[in-house]
Amino acid sequence: MYTVEEVLDFIQEEDVKFIRLAFFDLNGVQKNVSIMAGELERAFEYGISFDASSITGFEKANHSDMFLHPDPSTLAILPWRPSTGKVVRMFCDIRYSDGTPYEKDCRNILRNAAKKVQEECGISLNFGTEVEFYLFKLDEKGEATKIPFDNAGYMDIAPEDKGENIRRDICFTLEQMGIRPESSHHEGGPGQNEIDFRYGPALTAADNCSTFKWIVRTKANASGLYADFSPKPLLNQPGSGMHINISCNSKDKTQDYTSYMVSGILKHISEITYFLNPSENSYSRLGECKAPKYVCWGKENRSSCIRIPAWKIEERLEVRSSDPLANPYIAFALLIYAAMDGIKNKLELVQGTEENLFEADKKVTTQLEELPSNLEQAYKLAVNSEWVEQVLGKKVLDSFRR
Repeated sequence: MYTVEEVLDFIQEEDVKFIRLAFFDLNGVQKNVSIMAGELERAFEYGISFDASSITGFEKANHSDMFLHPDPSTLAILPWRPSTGKVVRMFCDIRYSDGTPYEKDCRNILRNAAKKVQEECGISLNFGTEVEFYLFKLDEKGEATKIPFDNAGYMDIAPEDKGENIRRDICFTLEQMGIRPESSHHEGGPGQNEIDFRYGPALTAADNCSTFKWIVRTKANASGLYADFSPKPLLNQPGSGMHINISCNSKDKTQDYTSYMVSGILKHISEITYFLNPSENSYSRLGECKAPKYVCWGKENRSSCIRIPAWKIEERLEVRSSDPLANPYIAFALLIYAAMDGIKNKLELVQGTEENLFEADKKVTTQLEELPSNLEQAYKLAVNSEWVEQVLGKKVLDSFRR
């Protein structure tokens, strides 16, 4: 957690030559501009300008001057770049020329949500993501194919699992960039992998999730492979999810916030599905191979939309419907606001589901509400939601409406 002064000292002492100033569009796609080390002090004081009209979902050409202000606490060396003339990265806040925060800065949207739940509910929420991805071979021209890197299955080992060395390299790189990996393994699909890392406060967790996907793509490319984060890259094979784990920190240990949080998220899950599952491909995944289809929760039930895992340290909930194409900043913010609704209004928790919903009789499943079944349905629920407009703001939702 560096300060501005510490970052400036670090840049000089560690022979840093380039600083990558990173930010995100509304879809969660990372952008960046590189500046020389000598420009950093100016960046901290005045910001670095960019053309917002060229960024998806941002402003039109007549209101396009925005400024990137580096967040010193996010400083990280890029360990795959040269050791002399180092390159570092910092995430940035986006502001207008007068210093006012930009409403469509998704990091600021999440920061405001985390601040609001602290102020209004007296709690803080920790987030952790489990992001699955496929590794595919490249063709002779270096273009991605749909040929999996291996044909291993869930938690298989080498030699069937060919991704072991790449996952190890990714874990080492995560550590070097200040992210603590916890476990890694081969997933159920051919060439499918998962690496889990330590949970953290909402904004840190979203930053870590974005950094993770960047590292995976970079390391895969260096190994002559393509890392695919799409929800359903192969028919008749498991899709890739981004399971979102949420736990609550509160001084009041007698209060059961988790049940209220689950109730709030279930209440709003259909109208925020568009943000959790933002591609047409997302809906090929839902309802298959352990991806949920119904709006329900269950203890230790991986067929439900929200699972309460077996726990020994602290209770948490796991949202299982979201996928890796979701913008983690907006996804986390919406989940915070939904959880707040449950907490503030003490929403009663419906009965949990014990059945395996992938095999359950229709007498069971017809009693349950279904998640949106396609992107158009999810889109209509989102853009017509008064609650989504209230928590994200009209200006942000209007960008998605366009």
